Amino acid sequence: MRRQIMRRQVLRRQVLRREAKLLGVLVSTIVAASLTSIVAGSPARAQGNGKYFAPKDQVIAIRAASMFDAKAGTLVSNAVVLIKGDRITDVGANVQIPEGTSVIDLGTATMMPGMIDAHVHVNTGGNTASLAARALRALANAQIDLDVGFTSVLDMDSRGSFYTVDLRDAINNGSVRGPRTQVVGQSLNPRATNYYPDNQSVRTYEGYTENKNVNGPWLARSAVREAKLHGVDYIKIYTTQDFAGTEHMWKPDATLVNSPSLTPEEVNAIVDEAHRLGLKVACHTYGGEGMRSCLNAGVDAPNHLLELDAADVKVMLEKKLPFVPTVDDLVALEQADLRETGGRNSRLKLLEQAVRRAVAAGIPIVFGSGATSVAIPHGKQAGQFNYYAKWGLSPAQSLQTAYLPAARMLNYDWEKHIGTIEKGKFADIIAVPGNPLADLNLMSRVQFVMKGGMVMRNEISR
Repeated sequence: MRRQIMRRQVLRRQVLRREAKLLGVLVSTIVAASLTSIVAGSPARAQGNGKYFAPKDQVIAIRAASMFDAKAGTLVSNAVVLIKGDRITDVGANVQIPEGTSVIDLGTATMMPGMIDAHVHVNTGGNTASLAARALRALANAQIDLDVGFTSVLDMDSRGSFYTVDLRDAINNGSVRGPRTQVVGQSLNPRATNYYPDNQSVRTYEGYTENKNVNGPWLARSAVREAKLHGVDYIKIYTTQDFAGTEHMWKPDATLVNSPSLTPEEVNAIVDEAHRLGLKVACHTYGGEGMRSCLNAGVDAPNHLLELDAADVKVMLEKKLPFVPTVDDLVALEQADLRETGGRNSRLKLLEQAVRRAVAAGIPIVFGSGATSVAIPHGKQAGQFNYYAKWGLSPAQSLQTAYLPAARMLNYDWEKHIGTIEKGKFADIIAVPGNPLADLNLMSRVQFVMKGGMVMRNEISR
């Protein structure tokens, strides 16, 4: 019997590998063939790699009434940005535009760096569809994010398999249009939101949640190594479960269940192994032992942290950890939480308290929406800035959450390439119709998007 089970597992892995290999071809051929460049007047180009790269010899100037300096948190009047190929060559209020340079005039708009969303789920269809269907849906959602000004994203869980690696690679090689992307692929996730029905007698022998057995530090290290071999940029773990016995999410006293999943020893092993291999680690956690194990282990991207207290803040400051609140995620859950607790509590209320505590202590807040479904849609993330402004950040600080703090949290020192409009960085530039420091709602009205020197959307330039 055991031999038959093992054989089924081997065959299943072989099928998944074959599907994954075919996925890159599917995304880069079928999708590329169905898309056309949205740059008005651009010449037809051969399909395949490099279709969505700016020409290396192009020289462009962008000027606007003002530019948001994401490092200083201030506006620069009458700014000009010079671009060659996909990189910025000069920027400032007094930059001279060389004769013969193609000029994009954004008029009264405010020019800004492309935003970074450090917590999305590009697949919104669960894990029941075919890999091809999931990849196509993921591509569509990634393009929605790009078109509203998020030129870089971190996908925080493919919900099974590693098709997001193929999506990332197709974007990186220019065969499809999309934001700069880093991915965790398939998470290491013994979490689950409720207990499983025992509808197969060999259920626990066939596999664990996400088919990864991380019961023990050495198995945890093995899972990290396997994920690395699939090409991920980040490892994602879930350290709090939403149920204990028949209690789900909320206890009778309106406090969170927060049943821990991974042990501190397992979390330490995952973080150590990931860092040893050049990967970073993200942690989904609400509170309790699970949250403390993530913070003490020094995960790179602590998410949610709903029960953050003074002692936890001290650990974060010592380890120089950021905080990814994922406001949109919890806004969508607010009504259900209030119903379950009789109006006494909600995850959004807890998040506000946690963010206020972190802001007061000077912990970097990183923009991460949690965009993942119809209820938490892609393309609507910018509304999150208003929550930050209500919870202790100034308008400028609220905007800054989507720039350098997010770029620093990404892997591979991406802060050297994105997050500000500076000489030498990628020409990832967006524009909004007015002053975003006076009206954060303008961030939901992005009208110009450039990624790597290539115009992806333009509704305002002359």
